[in-house]
Amino acid sequence: MSIEVTTALLFGLMIVFLFLGMPLSWALGGVGVIFMIWLWGPQSMLNVPLRAVGQMRTFVLIAIPLFIFMAMVLERSGIADALYEMAYNWMGGLPGGLAIGTVLICTLFAAMAGISGAATVTMGLIALPSMLKRNYDKNIAIGCIAAGGALGVLIPPSVMMILYALFAEESVGQLFAGGVIPGFILSALFCLYIGIRSAINPALCPVLPKQERATWKVKFTSLKSVILPIVLVIAVLGSIFLGVATPTEAAAVGALGAVICALGLRRFSWKLFNEAAVRTMSLTSMIIWIVVGASVFVSVYDAVGAKDLIKDLMLGANLPPMGVIVVIQLTYFVLGCFLDPTGIIMITTPVFVPAIKLLGFDPIWFGVVFAVNMEMAFLTPPFGVNLFYLKGIVPEGVTMGDIYKAIIPFVALQAVGLAIVIVWPQLILWLPNLIFKG
Repeated sequence: MSIEVTTALLFGLMIVFLFLGMPLSWALGGVGVIFMIWLWGPQSMLNVPLRAVGQMRTFVLIAIPLFIFMAMVLERSGIADALYEMAYNWMGGLPGGLAIGTVLICTLFAAMAGISGAATVTMGLIALPSMLKRNYDKNIAIGCIAAGGALGVLIPPSVMMILYALFAEESVGQLFAGGVIPGFILSALFCLYIGIRSAINPALCPVLPKQERATWKVKFTSLKSVILPIVLVIAVLGSIFLGVATPTEAAAVGALGAVICALGLRRFSWKLFNEAAVRTMSLTSMIIWIVVGASVFVSVYDAVGAKDLIKDLMLGANLPPMGVIVVIQLTYFVLGCFLDPTGIIMITTPVFVPAIKLLGFDPIWFGVVFAVNMEMAFLTPPFGVNLFYLKGIVPEGVTMGDIYKAIIPFVALQAVGLAIVIVWPQLILWLPNLIFKG
């Protein structure tokens, strides 16, 4: 059977399983096992435990539960409440100030958490009711939280980048460094959009009345809420960028730092610790099962000649190298509408990364560009993860249609950010080259 037919059957069966409601890990692993037995017989099943054990022995994977635990503790510790209070005090008197402040808090939270769900859920519970109460435009209020929360995919310490580094066999530290400037670019684009729209039409995001604005004394007092988050970010990312710790060791520093932050805010309790640990176990288990299932799927696809097929298709299409990149990004965008980014990494990285290296592109640059693209996947229907996070916490009367409408301009801004880092690759590569190769 030709590789083209095998490809169609593999991915076709996987899509059927997904539409039947099967979890991604089982859809990937199940299809892999079916084709393994069909192509090479029952004895090939020995490959399944070997692949699973091989993945579990990967040291960098230990960072995933540690970073998730850090995010879960921070989500429950009240840090976000204090940060929002600070943003409320400083920016409430500006057009769109609460929405801009929400994006900035999501940016800082992304640098502490490494996942998108923590900031999306936390700010959805804190900031959204506050903005709607003050007659903020519903689309801007919802959109800024969904888009701001997605920054956790890109800004280090991103859990998704750890998985990408594992499958692409690249440096986690360099990927983390590469994500810093693009993350700030996207955050700035969101803030700029909100500010311009609010300046043009002040009724969209009304400023706080003078009697509700904080005094200078209150403003400066509220700044103490950023001390612990900044110290935590410096401890985690600084230890990586200075070469003091590996990303896995830095994750342990972050987990301990999050507990210390909760203790410092007098929010720590055994209930908080237990809830964070249970949620960490749940999310980590989901990710690891996807890793195992995708590993089986990829091993089968690789064995039947996937890399040669992709290489021949790309080189035989007579496209310029940048044309190939555009096609890959469009492929990622479509996949992001239907698959979890973790699954996309497992399926596509072993196929696309060798091809882009063959074309002369830097794999660190490509990995960060992929992360920017996956930010859109967290917002694009029908399976955008952040959309479902928000639907679970929005006030009554806010429909899924409202959420879909709200994210349209922010997805467009993400696409602009994606184009910027593709056209100017040094925006990604400057910091990794400075830190790790300077």
